[in-house]
This record gives sequence, structure tokens and C-alpha cells, in this order.
Amino acid sequence: MNSLLNRRNFLTGTTAGLSSIALASLLHDQKLLAASSGPIRPAVDAAHPYAARQPHHEAAAKNVLVIFCSGACSQIDTFDYKPELIKRHGQPMPGAEDIVTFQGKQGMLTKSPWEFKPRGESGKMISELLPQMAEFADDMCFLHSLTGKTNTHGPGENFMSTGYTLDGFPSMGAWTTWALGTENQNLPAYVAISDPRGTPQASVNNWGPGFLPAAFQGTEFNAVKPLQNLSVPPGTSTKTDRATRNFLKSVNERHLEQFPGDSELAARISSYELAARMQLSVPEVTDLSTETSATLKEYGADDSSNPLKAKFANNCILARRLIEKGVRFVQLFNGAYQTGGEGVSNWDGHKAIVDQYNKHGPVLDQPCAALLRDMKRRGLLKDTLVVWMTEFGRMPTFQAGASGRDHNPDGFTAWMMGAGVKAPFTYGATDEFSYKAVENVTTVYDFHATILHLLGLNHEQLTYYHNGFERRLTDVHGHVIRDVLA
Repeated sequence: MNSLLNRRNFLTGTTAGLSSIALASLLHDQKLLAASSGPIRPAVDAAHPYAARQPHHEAAAKNVLVIFCSGACSQIDTFDYKPELIKRHGQPMPGAEDIVTFQGKQGMLTKSPWEFKPRGESGKMISELLPQMAEFADDMCFLHSLTGKTNTHGPGENFMSTGYTLDGFPSMGAWTTWALGTENQNLPAYVAISDPRGTPQASVNNWGPGFLPAAFQGTEFNAVKPLQNLSVPPGTSTKTDRATRNFLKSVNERHLEQFPGDSELAARISSYELAARMQLSVPEVTDLSTETSATLKEYGADDSSNPLKAKFANNCILARRLIEKGVRFVQLFNGAYQTGGEGVSNWDGHKAIVDQYNKHGPVLDQPCAALLRDMKRRGLLKDTLVVWMTEFGRMPTFQAGASGRDHNPDGFTAWMMGAGVKAPFTYGATDEFSYKAVENVTTVYDFHATILHLLGLNHEQLTYYHNGFERRLTDVHGHVIRDVLA
């Protein structure tokens, strides 16, 4: 008799199979099963694209707040303390006496014009340019060894926001909301809060969906530029407006029944329905008149002597309110591209860094410090990862014939705070002048992989097939920086 049909072999095989199923169930319950190595694409329902979805593994963070300082904020004048640079102030940089960088020949080594002081119990050295943010040194996880791929602003913003220097790739927020959706179905899953002065140089690329479905593009608005076309037409009663929306909903549903497989139609209807819900939710979340006078004062939103700071403070309050409402991904921009008017446009300190940063520092410092304090006080940091970043670093020298620092992608700083990261903690280091990363050299791909990991996402498995490639936020690179995980 064929052994495959032998009753004894059949029963033995069945027993082994049932045992294997039981073992697999136990391993799954205890999270001991080996992870799949292939792509794990989210099951997105086109009719409900923002529905909350499960992560790949247990997440430390549910939400992300990115504070992006446009223009390349100098690490040397903020968070990367270098005693040797102070000691050799006014001397040529050893081994690079005739160095030429992005904007030409470099001059002498130049210490920071702002004094560094030890902060908190950790004694972390942070400059007087940002004294109020420095109060949170013990809550911060610093990455001092980031390296980039470009020394120009637009590509640099693209790289930090999308993982590519070219236009047209999905932003971090788009990848995140495509994978996870959001907890609040009445607000956008992803909001980009542009600076009061305008957009950064790469503009919408910083929050664009690239080749991901358009539903996952960030929605851009701020406290002084509300979303357009959300208001109910003048003279329309609440009852009439509700009846109109209900009628349109029923018409759309009947239309969709005729084309059940049309995902684009379903997505379009979903976006219209979200816009209708936003007529009530967005005005509520952007109405800062409900904030107390004490809160406005803490953020600097009532500072009539510095209107730009007051406007940015309102943006910081808006960011906290969005996170509080469960918006999955919020980008808060500080600095805009080539704008005139109120003080200074961004952190691009080439020619007169002291004058520029003395104007720009206060715009960032008090509002952001209040934002961090407020989120900590309200318990929001338990589930929210806060990320501070900029497009690249600055040189330890001043440019020849100028009083500012040139671009430097070879070593710069970012920090994280909140859900899932060690604090106080410092990872990596630049050399004695903050010229190049030399210890635990870290790429932006590693940085992105770590952010995704904290959200419960495996950066190697979160892929989207496009034009013959399995695309990732981290391209074909990147490792999770496990030393910074709590």
C-alpha cells in the first residue's frame, strides 16, 4: 500500500500537524514568531483610507511631531559643544587651511558667539541662543553624528523629509499615514503647519504623497492661514447644511454601488466626506480663542513686541491641539524660503549669523519650549515622538570675507524626545571642531528607519511597488539605531 494512504502514517501526520498549529499559536501570543522578511503592505480600503491600521510590531509611539528648522540651523551654535573650537578660535582648521566649500573659500575657525552652559542634571552643554529649549536637556535624545547627501537647501529638505534628494517621493508623514491611518476620522491624518512667513524651499515636497495614493498628502495650513473653502455658504442654516450633506452622501453611495471596484471613485467620495466633517472639526481645533491667557503668555502668543514670534507661537499651540486630537503626523516648520518682511526668513546664516540668529532664536525658543512643556504636562509625550531636525549642518569656520557659516552635510545634529527614546542620552559625535561625524556615524536612512520602528513599522517591509521597483522611505539602506531606544 502507498505509505501516503497508510492509516497509521495519516494519523501520525495529523497529530504532528495539530501540534505545530498549537506551537505556532503559543509563539504568536508570546510575540516569539520570526518576522516575515517580505513586504507588508497595509490593507487600505479606498472608501476609508484613513481608518486606523495595525503596525508591524508593537509601537512605542502613536503620533509624531516633527519640528523642522528650515535653512539649516547651525549645530555649532545650538547643541554641539566643542571646547577645542573655542581654544583655537581665529586659527586655520588643521589639515584644511585652504578648504573650499559650497559658497567658496573658508576663513578661520570661529567659536560660537553664544555661550554654552551645562543644563539639567545631565549637564548637557547647550548654547544661550535657545535658553528655554535648553531646559529640556534631560528629556532629549541627541544624535550628533548625522550625515547627509547634499549641501543645497531644496534637495536637503527633500532628503530629510522623503529620503531622496529628488522631487516626487513620498514624505515621512505620507508613508506613516498610508501604513497606519489615524485615530481621528474628522481631521486630516497628516498636517503640515507652514511658517507664518511662507513655505520652505522644497515646499509641498516636504509633505507630498509622491507615488502613494493622493489621499496621504499632508494638509497644509497654519494659525494665520486657515484651510480655504470649508465655511458654510452665508445664509445657510445648520439644518439645511446637514440635509444637503446627507443628500449628497446618499447620492454618492448609490453611485458607488454601480461601480463597486472603482477605488479612485471611492477615494474621491471619501475625501469629500472628510472635507464635510472638517467644516466642523477644523474651525474648532484652529480656534485659539478658547486658550487661557496664561497659555498664550507661556507660548509668547501675546508678545506684541515680536509679531513674528507671536504668530509662530500660535502655530505651536495649533500643533499641540492637533496631536491632542489624535492627528497621526504633524510637521511644524520654523523658517520659510527667501521671504522678506518680518525680521529674517530662515536659519541660512551665511553672511551675518549673529544678527540673523539673534532675531530668529527668540522666534523659535519660547514657543517651542512652551510646546514641549505643555505636551509633557498633559501627558502627550507618552504616546508622541517629537523630532527636531534641519536639512544639514554648518561649518566650524566663517566664510572668507563674511561673518557666517557655510553649508556642511558631513556632520550635524538632530534630537528626539518622548515616546520610545532614551533621555537624557547622546549618540554619536563629530570631530573636535564639529566638521565631520566620527563616532557612530549615522545616515538619514538610519534616522528614518528608527522613527518608523518607534511607530511599529519595519522600514525594510514597508514598501510600495512603483515603476518596477519596491520603493521604501529608506531606499535600500538604513538600520534602526537601537542604542537610542528606551
